[in-house]
Amino acid sequence: MTAINQNYMELQGSYLFSEIAKRRTKFIQENPNAEIISLGIGDVTRGLPDAVLNAMHSAVDELAQPVTFRGYGPEQGYDFLIQAIIENDYKALGIDIAANEVFVSDGSKCDVGNIQEIFSQDAIVAVQDPVYPVYVDTNVMAGRSGKYNQETKRYDNIVYLECTAENNFKPSLPDRKVDLIYLCYPNNPTGMTLTKEELKVWVDYARENSCLILFDSAYEAFITEKDVPHSIYEIEGAKEVAIEFRSFSKTAGFTGVRCAYTVVPRELKGTDADGNTVLINDLWNRRHTTKFNGVSYVTQRGAAAIYSTEGKEQIKSLVEYYMTNAAIIRDGLASLGLEVFGGVNAPYIWLKTPKGMDSWSFFDKLLSEANIVGTPGVGFGQSGQGYFRLTAFGSRENTEKAVERIRKLSL
Repeated sequence: MTAINQNYMELQGSYLFSEIAKRRTKFIQENPNAEIISLGIGDVTRGLPDAVLNAMHSAVDELAQPVTFRGYGPEQGYDFLIQAIIENDYKALGIDIAANEVFVSDGSKCDVGNIQEIFSQDAIVAVQDPVYPVYVDTNVMAGRSGKYNQETKRYDNIVYLECTAENNFKPSLPDRKVDLIYLCYPNNPTGMTLTKEELKVWVDYARENSCLILFDSAYEAFITEKDVPHSIYEIEGAKEVAIEFRSFSKTAGFTGVRCAYTVVPRELKGTDADGNTVLINDLWNRRHTTKFNGVSYVTQRGAAAIYSTEGKEQIKSLVEYYMTNAAIIRDGLASLGLEVFGGVNAPYIWLKTPKGMDSWSFFDKLLSEANIVGTPGVGFGQSGQGYFRLTAFGSRENTEKAVERIRKLSL
């Protein structure tokens, strides 16, 4: 028989959201008349903005005619989208990003999962805990994690940066040498953020210790407070030590359309086995062009429309809609005496489970007694045990209905 990649055998259980779907399906089979409200997986519910739809329809019409037809496009992305990204997401903040530093893709999940391929298998990885599972699992698949410790329920070779109520869900700097640091702000799952001064501490640390920050900024459009940076490159020196990931999924309802981008500055450097300096941008470009054929022309036209005058207004309305949902959940749960975090600069509400309940027992209670699906905090790491995540991406009606159902529970 064909031998398999043994690293995959170190993966623990099923992927978090697959397990949630499995339990949800089982409950529905046993309770076919239950009206389930899903506030678990962060999928959006509003339709695509009109500006996006119009642009995509026009692009489809272009593809119908030989004179305007397009086949394979540039793997890194069409220039019209890259320039729109640079002008609106970076130049507007006073940040200088070059066109060859932007890589358009079919989603940030893919990019944050694939980026590790260009680094040494011996690289020491640090992750926040709780954390988006993809950061950990892809490094397990690559063989960097070491063995899974059944006692600690963590991998031996991964450095965990605990984020708890005691440190306001803001991790301390690593206590030993690391090479790669995954940071996500606004944070998934806790919904918390770093100020510019707090993020500067991480950039300075990376510069002083020759490590690289992989900065997941998928939720930057939901930032409402002024001192919260929208890009890590707002911090001086960050282009020397950070890769930034951005997504249109939650911002513009592209969860099914699929489009995102990653910024890999030319200043980023690494070394090969012989000690020669290598540009990380060149490595990512090689990986990207070898394994990816580019995002469709229709999708990229839709993404570019987000930056039009009409698109910006429509995106603003989308974000406000979801953030109003977040306030409804946050305020509703707080009024019940629950300890609640997030929901101010991010579409996620992170709550302390009621006394005597762990994350999965609270999941089961919500599902069985209120027919609500959320996400157990422990699914994001051991520091998430005793916490629970709800998303603001449901409809207004379902969001309000969910809060009313929770009010009726005995907590």
